[in-house]
Amino acid sequence: MPDPFDSSVWTRPPRSRSGTPALSRDQIVKAALELLDAEGIDGLSMRRLGAKLGSGATSIYWHVANKDDLLDLAIDAVMGEVRLPAAGTDWRPAAAAMVRDLRDVLLRHSWIASLFGVRLNVGPNSMALAESMITLLEQAGFAAEEAAYAASALSSHAIGAAITTAAWHTAVARSGMTEADLTKSVAAFQEQQREAYPHVSGWQEAAPLDLPAMQRATFEYGLERLLDGLAARL
Repeated sequence: MPDPFDSSVWTRPPRSRSGTPALSRDQIVKAALELLDAEGIDGLSMRRLGAKLGSGATSIYWHVANKDDLLDLAIDAVMGEVRLPAAGTDWRPAAAAMVRDLRDVLLRHSWIASLFGVRLNVGPNSMALAESMITLLEQAGFAAEEAAYAASALSSHAIGAAITTAAWHTAVARSGMTEADLTKSVAAFQEQQREAYPHVSGWQEAAPLDLPAMQRATFEYGLERLLDGLAARL
């Protein structure tokens, strides 16, 4: 397996190139994102991207060397969709909004979840997101080191929640069932386990099982408790 640092499009020195490509890098990344969103990582290849771009296919190799380069660029394009807070915004609602938006963005591009920790996420949009969160926390009163730890904890919460929800969406797609029917199947299994695991199953008594709502509520609970804990540190 190649070293993710050495193989990253962001850390290699620029290649020597001549001429003017028919397509821009942004156009290529946009097309790659469309393939990734429609078919996942396995659906992206240099050949398929070239076919999608048609006469501009040779432009791909002017901008990128391989699929890994495309993935690095696509990851950073996705990170650029997370909205950053305006200067002077109160830290807690601003941090909460960024974490919620990060989760939502990752769910719109669910293929990205499997690449965290595999590809080096150091593109300009990713770095701007980290800079914005750490700056927000430092301005709230956290020391630089703790602000970095806190930012990591908040982003990890969004990523973990998104991975869990994306896995559910994948299960629904592979089952051939509707989300409602698969939820009913899960609920029926939970009911069978109620006697053996009463505390695990007890929350079902309050309302019918709604896994998407439960996932969102679990995410929100964890986010608010993280923010409570950080607020107590100030």
